[in-house]
Amino acid sequence: MKNRLFTLIEGCCSAVRSKKPSIAGRLGLGVGALTLMALAPTAHAADEPRAFKDVVYATAGGKPLALDLYMPGNVEHPPLVVWLHGGAWTSGNKSQYPTFLVERGFAVASLDFRSTNEARFPANVHDIKAGIRFLRAKAEEYGYRSARIAIAGASSGGHLAALVGTTNGNQDLEGNEGDHLDVSSNVQAIVSYFGASDLTTILAQSTPDGLAVRVPALQRLFGSPPDKAPQLAQLASPVFQVDPTDPPLYLLHGDNDLQMPVNQALELQGVYQDAGLKVQLMILHGVGHQGEPFFQGKPVDNVVTFLKRVIL
Repeated sequence: MKNRLFTLIEGCCSAVRSKKPSIAGRLGLGVGALTLMALAPTAHAADEPRAFKDVVYATAGGKPLALDLYMPGNVEHPPLVVWLHGGAWTSGNKSQYPTFLVERGFAVASLDFRSTNEARFPANVHDIKAGIRFLRAKAEEYGYRSARIAIAGASSGGHLAALVGTTNGNQDLEGNEGDHLDVSSNVQAIVSYFGASDLTTILAQSTPDGLAVRVPALQRLFGSPPDKAPQLAQLASPVFQVDPTDPPLYLLHGDNDLQMPVNQALELQGVYQDAGLKVQLMILHGVGHQGEPFFQGKPVDNVVTFLKRVIL
């Protein structure tokens, strides 16, 4: 009997048939090794992994915004990674997360945030920063570390992770959602899996297949094409937000990505290098816009090594 392979297309998982091992467990789309505990949070390490589901971190536009928090077993005060799902800024949900991080001793908070069907940019960034403020305010209650937080995401979630990470302290993108406006939303590390970095160039770099996804996605994001909203497009592009205070960055991208051009990763790498910032880029040769190759083997080891070095 064949397993179901979930492939990330702009971060939204579509099932195709394959004999390969299921990626569902790797991305947290199934139950995996985590046990949902109905206990109140505690700051002490537990023997088994714990999950706190549907934790409301803010309300925006009358809609409760929730996150799922996964705590590793046998780790006291684990470092925290905030995870952002993909889905062309439109679909996807917090059930998609990388289980390998929990297995390697990290706490993972997977956020839901408003889609572009509900509100245009920068509402999604406002929500994410509210989530980070909430998580930092609740660190003692749940028991993870909050001094150094990493943000990570795949596809459109990778773009948002890079944007949130390069806009620490940017009041234009801070928003006023949530109850912890006096708490910092800054992050100290970024991991972006096959995400966009320059929304002013991405259409010119895209293949016809990519344009079929990207044009309507950007229309929903901004309410018009990027060239008709140049200020918004620049504000939403990490390459225009980089400054010398930005946190270390780890980029992963496939050189056969027809949905998100690999030049997007190269652009952000170049801007980081020009600013004298720490950046690493891992290009997976022959790999497209898909999840499985990025969440096994060397890419997993490299990301874990990077995070341990930066936020432990």
